[in-house]
Amino acid sequence: MTGSPYKRVLLKLSGEALLGDQEYGIDYKACQEIAETLRQISEKGVEIGVVIGGGNIFRGQHATQFGFERTPADHIGILATCINGLALHQVLHGMGVKVRVMSSRNFDGIIEPYNWSQAQFYLEKGVIVIFVGGTGNPYFTTDTAAALRASEMGAEVLLKATKVDGVYDKDPAVHKDAKRFKLLSYEEVLHLDLKVMDAPAVAMCRDNNIEIRVVELFSREALLKAILEKKGGTLICNKAHKKAQKVEA
Repeated sequence: MTGSPYKRVLLKLSGEALLGDQEYGIDYKACQEIAETLRQISEKGVEIGVVIGGGNIFRGQHATQFGFERTPADHIGILATCINGLALHQVLHGMGVKVRVMSSRNFDGIIEPYNWSQAQFYLEKGVIVIFVGGTGNPYFTTDTAAALRASEMGAEVLLKATKVDGVYDKDPAVHKDAKRFKLLSYEEVLHLDLKVMDAPAVAMCRDNNIEIRVVELFSREALLKAILEKKGGTLICNKAHKKAQKVEA
């Protein structure tokens, strides 16, 4: 029996979640923190899918600096997500947590290829599934991959973990008077061009009626509260018909 209002969730993690205090690569302590949070959520009976980015290894700005073309640069990013997924898998596995990694691209003998029915089976059995490789195609971000997997898996909410505790009307790192939105509609996010997620990802969640909740990346309490209590951060859904609700920063 689940102790959460959600039965199944999709967590979108950026590659930066694995950085810790480093500027590049994977920090074991950071992986442990994430894995422990996932373990606690899973023990509440919540079925968890995870989509992870690769920005801690390779980012778009690197491609620009190196003069790379977009398609091969995105292929490098796809590989980076696989490295991160395998690392997080090993930390979870070491904790005794049931976990599988599935890739949208074929890495025979290294990562299990993504299969819709098999992924559903894993989730139903309480296995955490880490989805890597993005959508498998260039020109699509891992945000879009997260919305796609959330839609395919029938997740009730897509949790987007970011560096700040929600969606703001302007950059809170630059503007001290920035205010956080408590509630937004999908249309408001797209119309205001808030950049919290790519437009295709927001539109896909809207079309499949999947809530998006934006929470602080480095706060275990924020993630637990969002999943177990449906509170905190910024909620993006179909319910904000009137005005976007702001709270003080």
